[in-house]
Amino acid sequence: MTVATGITYVDQPDQVRLALSPIRRELLALLRTPSSATQLAAALDLPRQRVNYHLRALENAGLVELVEERPRRGCVERIMRTRPGTFVVDPTMMIAGEVEHAQDQYAAEHLVGVAAATVRDVARMQAGAVAKGKRLLTFTVEAEVRFGHPGDVRAFTDELAEALRQVVARFDSPDGRPYRMVVGGHPAPADNQGEAS
Repeated sequence: MTVATGITYVDQPDQVRLALSPIRRELLALLRTPSSATQLAAALDLPRQRVNYHLRALENAGLVELVEERPRRGCVERIMRTRPGTFVVDPTMMIAGEVEHAQDQYAAEHLVGVAAATVRDVARMQAGAVAKGKRLLTFTVEAEVRFGHPGDVRAFTDELAEALRQVVARFDSPDGRPYRMVVGGHPAPADNQGEAS
C-alpha cells in the first residue's frame, strides 16, 4: 500500500479482504474522525474487546493509524483514525483471473482492462511523486457526444483515431518523456441521459 495526498492506494488482496466485512467498513467510515475503541464500541453498541480485535486487524493491514495515546484510568487509550484521503483499490485485483487484453477496440472487456490499468498506474505514480515532493503532470479530456445511429460509433472512432494520430505526429519528440494516451467511450448512465434529453 502507498499513501499520497488525498489517496491511499491499496494493492494487496489481503488488505481488501480485511476491509470488506460490514463491521470493518463501518469502522473505517467512523474513523474518518479520530476515535478510541471505547468510543467506537459505544457508537456501534458492541463490546470493546470485539472492536479492539477488528481495529488491530485494520491497523496491521495499514488501513488505520494511531494518532494519539492518552492515559485513562490507569490504562493507555489509543486514538485511531482511517488513513487520510480516498482509498483507491487496484482495479485489476477485482477482476477474476488475468485481464484478457482483447484486440477488439469495441469490446467492453478491453475498455475495462485499459481503464483498470490506468487507475493502477496513475495511483502508483501519484503516490511516488508525492513521496518525492513532486507533482505528477497529467491531463484529462472529457466530452459527450450523441450518436444518431449505432454505425456512427465506428465512423466516429475512425475519424478520432486519425485526428489523434496527426496531433501525436506533430508533438512527438524522440527525446521527450513518453505519455500514455487512452481514449475510450461508453454509453452514459441512464440518469445522465435523462438530464441530457
